[in-house]
Amino acid sequence: MPLSRRQALSRIGSASAVAAATALLARWRSDDGLPRDARSGGHPQVRDYRAPQDSALPELVIARNDSDPHALVAKALAALGGMQRFVSRGDVVVVKPNVGWDRAPIHAANTNPDVVGAVVKAAFDAGAHRVVVTDVSCNEATRTFQRSGIWKKAYELGAEVVLPSDHRFRTMRLRGEILDEWPIFTPLVNADKVINVPIAKHHNLARYTGAMKNWYGILGGRRNRLHQDIDVSIADLATFMRPTLTIVDAVRVLVRNGPQGGNLDDTREVNTVVASVDQVAADAFACTLIGAKPEQIPYLKLAQDRGIGTSDWASLRGKEV
Repeated sequence: MPLSRRQALSRIGSASAVAAATALLARWRSDDGLPRDARSGGHPQVRDYRAPQDSALPELVIARNDSDPHALVAKALAALGGMQRFVSRGDVVVVKPNVGWDRAPIHAANTNPDVVGAVVKAAFDAGAHRVVVTDVSCNEATRTFQRSGIWKKAYELGAEVVLPSDHRFRTMRLRGEILDEWPIFTPLVNADKVINVPIAKHHNLARYTGAMKNWYGILGGRRNRLHQDIDVSIADLATFMRPTLTIVDAVRVLVRNGPQGGNLDDTREVNTVVASVDQVAADAFACTLIGAKPEQIPYLKLAQDRGIGTSDWASLRGKEV
């Protein structure tokens, strides 16, 4: 039977109320922290740049007792089987240091430029066609890259320095528990190989920042919103980004007042570089260099529970050089 105007309006109103209630319920469920798979369906997105495993070679190397960052990186890479284990001729390699803060190298807020330079050189020596050095800085990017010393070092070695700009971000669906849809810095997902080169330092919210936290530098948008659940967001990012290799700079570390620092009394010379195919294990060891313990860093357990890696770094095939 044809509906009267009043009946039609009544049915439209009822349908709108149901839709609004459904949307409200969906938002409530999302804000309630249910696993993302339960909310949106599907598995988390993964960008996997890992090289094939070699059971004859170490999975984690600790290079110590040398004040020369180039020598530390060279020793660590040699013990792992050389950069040619990870980089093939013709590869486009992205090197991702921590270049977040307008600080000089001595403040230990950014990755040591000589460590970055040693990684860039090793990638070119292994046959890389292009090496890109990039990060999404917290402070103004041009000044930060210059003051950190990383721009100059990368340029001298023939690498390309790519600074963040709006056209280099693309909204992607990560399907994480916290990070579902977010602007992603495309140079870090349009590469053949990705080498994560963080610095080990204190962080006022996460307690420690290193390899996994360094993936905040692939995000655009309002990253500070993620601090409300920082451990889960870090685990989401480590789920998404599976690097070819992780090299943690611990030449000079920041032990207090991170992540920016600024006071030399908050830094300490450790003269160590940690290199690993397991980003979780690299962080689990490197956090001890700033006086933390793996069990004090919740995102390490979250990452291990997700199968990203192991926080029991001593269980890996390891070597100290």
